[in-house]
Amino acid sequence: MKNIVKALTIAACALAFAGATRAQDSITGKWKAEFDSQIGIQKYTYDFKVAGTNLTGKAIGIRDMGTNEVAITEGSVTTNGIFFVEPLKFGDNDIRIEYTGKVSGDEIKLHRKVGDFAEEDLVAKRVKESSAQPEAPQPEAKADTNSPPAKP
Repeated sequence: MKNIVKALTIAACALAFAGATRAQDSITGKWKAEFDSQIGIQKYTYDFKVAGTNLTGKAIGIRDMGTNEVAITEGSVTTNGIFFVEPLKFGDNDIRIEYTGKVSGDEIKLHRKVGDFAEEDLVAKRVKESSAQPEAPQPEAKADTNSPPAKP
């Protein structure tokens, strides 16, 4: 009986570790989103890093009023989804933007709550890193220096 309990405990720990690793792999990286809001079209790039259940990184927002880059705070990853905060400085005001989301393959469906002002739903899509390296230019073919002289 003790062996069964040990085996089940080891299996549960292995599954928990595998789940955390999958979450890291599925979220870590760059994601892009574009959505319409009360202040116009906003384009975002999120650069996520996951360590265990902690989510960190940065959010870069481009709007008509300019670009804003901030460190993501209070980030977490659970089996139910992700949560993080984008602290925004707007003039003399600090605005807390809270995100909750669900990851599904190469998309994250996010709900964004901007202080007490607004809420939006958006979809962020994974930025695929190009694995193909550009080909280096090939040197021009030249005659072999050891070739016999051309016949007249």
